[in-house]
Amino acid sequence: MATSMRSYRVGISGSYGGLNLGDEAILRSMVAQLRASLPVEVTVFSRNVTDTLARHHVERAVPVRDISRDEAREEIRRLDLFILGGGGILYDSDAEAYLREVLLAHELGVPVMTYAISAGPLTKPAPRAAISTALNRAAVLTVRDRHARQLLEECGVQQPIHVTADPAILLEPEPLPDECLEHERLDRHVRLVGFSVREPGPAAPDIDVAHYHSLVANAADYVIDRLDADVVFVPMERGEMDMQHSHAVVAMMHHASRAQVLKDEYTSGQVLAFMSRLDLAVGMRLHFLILAAVAGVPIVALPYASKVTGFVEAMEMDMPPLKKVSAGQLIAHIDRAWDMREEIRARITRLLPALKAKARQTNELAVELLTRAERQKKTG
Repeated sequence: MATSMRSYRVGISGSYGGLNLGDEAILRSMVAQLRASLPVEVTVFSRNVTDTLARHHVERAVPVRDISRDEAREEIRRLDLFILGGGGILYDSDAEAYLREVLLAHELGVPVMTYAISAGPLTKPAPRAAISTALNRAAVLTVRDRHARQLLEECGVQQPIHVTADPAILLEPEPLPDECLEHERLDRHVRLVGFSVREPGPAAPDIDVAHYHSLVANAADYVIDRLDADVVFVPMERGEMDMQHSHAVVAMMHHASRAQVLKDEYTSGQVLAFMSRLDLAVGMRLHFLILAAVAGVPIVALPYASKVTGFVEAMEMDMPPLKKVSAGQLIAHIDRAWDMREEIRARITRLLPALKAKARQTNELAVELLTRAERQKKTG
């Protein structure tokens, strides 16, 4: 813990506000690391201020999409550091919205860093140009996978880009409610395989819903037949479409009576704790896979985007893109993962420490930025 009593004012902007448990896992980890390193006053630029204040107990939250440019400028003026990220927030439809505060910070001379972000799809000239303009003036750039670094470089970013790791890898579990499994109608004495799906949207425009619904339904039925397991779908975006798509897949299954969709709301730390109850995890959502791996659960990924591919590569696993996966291929991967589950657990145990060290590096860079000006003042 730093000996200085100065409180540093840090702004964090991302897809926060209870929309996605993966993003909330990112924010929880970021805030925890900052508080463990320095005395900080955290302002979150949030999509839902009430949710953010209740979920994370930060000092301030700002309704970023509901305030004017001038109001945002005044919020940024008071900061010692503005952080963009983490998460996959730089894609065609939303990149310029997220970069508004970055450009205001540059105008005001507030240092900016990106925090283990990913990027894409980025096919339109305007967001690519905006990214180049905004990020080339940042003090520190970090991304969570090499694909993001390559894409930002293709957009014209010439600043050094550090490849670190997703902050959610450092998340700590939280206790589950009493009788959680019974309430969710899950038998604790039966094998349990978790599944994750997601909706198509601006960050995932190429998802073929009919293809993946059929793919996952067949895989879930196979798991029930082959392993005599129950299956549970874990919605990471409850308020969006994960619930609906999970139920749609269950409706296509032959053994739907042995499938459940988690119905209660849980924190990201509780979802991490729940993951430890799984025997295998099969899914699309990045943070479903990350939390499963952190819990030591063998994973089979369905990579719909480069950020998922990046994590699969970090885990030294091989899986083709979702659109190229057939039902037979997926079943073969599940079969192999089950037969090799102890080897996969051992691999995860071997690889996670290095990823966690990379995730801590992002916080170290933030702390360096915050303390640099004060050190220069003392030595100057």
